[in-house]
Amino acid sequence: MSRTIVFSHGNSFPAGTYRLMFERWRAAGWRVVAVDRFGHDPAYPVTSNWPHLRDQLIHFIEREVPAAERPPVLVGHSLGGMLSLLAASRRPDLAGGLVMLDSPVVTGWRAHSLRVVKAARLLPRISPGRVAQRRRCEWPNREAVHQHFAGKPVFARWDPRVLADYVASGFTEAGGKTVLAFQREIETRIYNTLPHHLGAVLRRHPVRCKVAFIAGTQSAEMRQGGSEAARALAGERFVWTEGTHLYPMEKPEATADEVLRLIQAFA
Repeated sequence: MSRTIVFSHGNSFPAGTYRLMFERWRAAGWRVVAVDRFGHDPAYPVTSNWPHLRDQLIHFIEREVPAAERPPVLVGHSLGGMLSLLAASRRPDLAGGLVMLDSPVVTGWRAHSLRVVKAARLLPRISPGRVAQRRRCEWPNREAVHQHFAGKPVFARWDPRVLADYVASGFTEAGGKTVLAFQREIETRIYNTLPHHLGAVLRRHPVRCKVAFIAGTQSAEMRQGGSEAARALAGERFVWTEGTHLYPMEKPEATADEVLRLIQAFA
């Protein structure tokens, strides 16, 4: 296991949103690299069970982590944790350890139900994609963006510095307006193609590296997805932290420190 962390972001939150965590890890002596936005490279389209997004992460590691620095530690939040799990299963030589941040591992009856719902094309009606597809996507300027999100209860829980980083990295200028950098159509597609095959994948290709999992005590996503499979993967390295599904944004430095503690337990 090297001193390199490969981080993968949550759906709709570009890597720059997690700057404070990266700085904490770098101060502790780690090199940190991250895919900026999954799903936006046409070479890696968003399809059911996310095989191309997994490959995007694998190819990123191959390109950005020299052989002498492998295997890196994979750390991922939500979407990013699941992609890191899929990458570690497919390419164990590229994963020296895995830390999943509130990334529900859906298996068993929940996975069967998800598969049925997807097959019936009902997932778009019940997934977070319902909200994502109607998400506001343009503002007159970044100050308006900041005011918009700062007034929402979910974002009011965030560390103000993280919200500032999100405004800085999650938006771009186009046509005289400030628009979402992470396209809402791609965010929606990611939600509507959630993996239903994780149980089968892990049976065929068990993850060989050590796994840790940090779950939010108030995470609706963990309640919906269940914690049984994550507990089985992580064992004594399954821990709870106070916060919602977005606890990395609510307490970035405490989250970064907990990740470092768990990585040390891999040794």
